[in-house]
Amino acid sequence: MKLSTASFAILSLLSNEVTAFSSSPAFLNGVSTKTSSTSLHASRNRVKIASRSKWAESRGMSSTDEAEAPAAGLMTNEHGLEYVKLVNGDSSSEIYLYGGVVTSYVKDDVEYIAVRPDAKTDGSKPISGGLSHCWPQFGPGAIQQHGFARNVNWAVESQTDTSVELSLVPNDYTKEMWDKEFKCTFTVTLEDDQLVTKMNVDNTSEEESFDFQAALHSYFTVSSLENLEISGSFQGKEFLNKMVGDEGEMQTEERESITITEEY
Repeated sequence: MKLSTASFAILSLLSNEVTAFSSSPAFLNGVSTKTSSTSLHASRNRVKIASRSKWAESRGMSSTDEAEAPAAGLMTNEHGLEYVKLVNGDSSSEIYLYGGVVTSYVKDDVEYIAVRPDAKTDGSKPISGGLSHCWPQFGPGAIQQHGFARNVNWAVESQTDTSVELSLVPNDYTKEMWDKEFKCTFTVTLEDDQLVTKMNVDNTSEEESFDFQAALHSYFTVSSLENLEISGSFQGKEFLNKMVGDEGEMQTEERESITITEEY
């Protein structure tokens, strides 16, 4: 299911809460900017964890007979693609430079982000899954499907153990299809109980304005469809229902909250 909205959507997954915001198409003049943010709130298991720790300590045992905590930093996968690993206590996240895509957020041993089993992580095509960028275009249009941000390399501007800022600027590949002057920055911050993302688009041209679309094409793991509800300002909004006919059909949403009744 594809979701595009100018406001925000809240996904309640059992006791887990996911809040997502994607910007609507924006028009930039000079050096104006547009920013959108996403926050993923992890399950709050602290009471349970504290209880287990107290029980173990009362019996003279360590509450963490665990391997050494994973290191944060710039890593390379088996195919040679670089990614940044963030670590904050029992939380971790992985962000690939190719596509600037977040492919993992783990909290209390629970993975909240999904990547397709057949996803390519060798740079041959965009990584299928995670929090994938659609920029500067969502869906089909004047340039390639979902734009180019998801299949080019982003650069690391700065990083710590718990945060990284990536940037994307024009290159020969992007200029062939979209000859605009811009700088995108994408910041991922691993806080104690949530993963926060922020995207900023800066028009670096002093002469030309442009419009664009931006979205995170997000894949989340869920326990079951029965526990999933998507809320937001959907009622009265027009959308393209691709499950109708060969080309889909424009419809008006009547519900305030959306539920999914079956898998496709």
